[in-house]
Amino acid sequence: MPRRVRALVLAPLLATVAVVLAPTGAAQAAPTWGPCPAVHGASKDTLCTTIRVPVDYARPSAGSIGVLVSKLPARGERRGVLFGNPGGPGGDAIGMFSLLQTPLALRDSYDLIAVQPRGLIGAGALDCTPPSPSDPASYLFAAGALRASCAKKSSQAYIRSITTANTARDIDSARAQLGLGDRVDLLGISYGTTLMSTYATLFPQHTDRLMLDSAVDPRLEWNTLLTAQTPGYRARISDLFTWIADHDSIYRLGSTPLAVYRTWSAKVTAEAGMPPSVSPPPARVGDVPPGLRAQAQAYVTGQNLTGEARARFDNLLASLVTGKRQSGSTLLTLTRIGAPDRNAWPLIAQRILAAPQAPPKQSPDDLRVGLNSVAMQNTLLCNENAVPANLGLVPASLVDQLLVSDPVAGPGLLFESGLFCSGVTPSARPVPITGARLQVRPLQIQAIGDPQTPYRPSLEHRRLMGAHLITVGGGDHGQFGRSNPVVDAAIVDYLRTGRTSVTTAPQAPITTSLR
Repeated sequence: MPRRVRALVLAPLLATVAVVLAPTGAAQAAPTWGPCPAVHGASKDTLCTTIRVPVDYARPSAGSIGVLVSKLPARGERRGVLFGNPGGPGGDAIGMFSLLQTPLALRDSYDLIAVQPRGLIGAGALDCTPPSPSDPASYLFAAGALRASCAKKSSQAYIRSITTANTARDIDSARAQLGLGDRVDLLGISYGTTLMSTYATLFPQHTDRLMLDSAVDPRLEWNTLLTAQTPGYRARISDLFTWIADHDSIYRLGSTPLAVYRTWSAKVTAEAGMPPSVSPPPARVGDVPPGLRAQAQAYVTGQNLTGEARARFDNLLASLVTGKRQSGSTLLTLTRIGAPDRNAWPLIAQRILAAPQAPPKQSPDDLRVGLNSVAMQNTLLCNENAVPANLGLVPASLVDQLLVSDPVAGPGLLFESGLFCSGVTPSARPVPITGARLQVRPLQIQAIGDPQTPYRPSLEHRRLMGAHLITVGGGDHGQFGRSNPVVDAAIVDYLRTGRTSVTTAPQAPITTSLR
């Protein structure tokens, strides 16, 4: 299985280490590099060390935490140092350069560094127990209930310190403590673009090249980001069914997108005990039953006008009657997670072909990592959320949370309504990013149909940072490490010269076996 797909599909979604505070004045031993803890999934040639950073940079005497840093050393003569972050927030950074298909020229000439974001395993890990779904707090005060759980093991001061700006400061602490140079190169993927642009804004004097892969619109941080993703996810899932139909000679799941959807829906229904609310793709003439060919256009029009409403009604009715939720389907979960990455599409097609499956049991380590990741993400989003709640969406969100669990629209409703961060007062505002003080123009790489960081909103990030833009075809999320020769060559050229003439690129090839 390609490593990008492994990271996407098999990596835990949700180290339970209490925050240990130490006097800042304590002597610090010189960092030593050694093997990385296995929990991070880094390659054997990736080295790790731990630095200590202040909990509160404004009050260094308030204590410190240990932060894990990884290094994939240059295999040849070193040209520079590249810091990377894979996104999330909540993405484990330690193994990112060995899990992605990093261009060989970077492996040969750059020390590839990743600083674990604070709050994750290896960096003052939060240890929290999410509220039970049967607890009303799960819907009305989700973040407040989670925070109360986190506070049993970590101080409120530390919990409130988990922000993008503080993680950016941790990166600069690593640069300084490890002697990695006065100016470094930066790579941020997805949320990592927010993090690395924040670093470049706070520390322009230490920033050389800055690569922004699949950038986030700062105006959406954070209540409306998931709402902005909803239309793209609907379109992307429809594209997935179209791709499977185009490969009907391999999968035999249907020769039209709607036929594939119906096969997929039947499998989801078998697993969850109820039909999904996901909208069907548009009907085609090939979907018309033989006896209705004379009324083909009327049939297609009727299907397309009522398809979405029927899917939602059937799901709601089944929810009311059975008390079950569509989230009980592992196929539905895999479809939602894998839609942005075409390397996951063959795996989804193969899952449709398989017998219905119960949710897999997670190993203790996987569960621990997954819970930690979710806790850190939710903590950071609510700590620095700057978008007012839309209280008019509260009823719709409650219906979704209590009955429907729509995998596409539900998360956006939960955040934009304000229900998710209810009970939590933000501890900081996002840093207003700017590239005005940078000596080298940043590079931004963005896919047209990316559902997670939509193209048009991402152009606001480009405007603020003054970035040179490469527009990539298709809709894959995250362009670094996809074995795309055009993109890889542009990245290498930019890192070596500080510029590239490339403005467009085709989408990357699918590297997963189709069978």
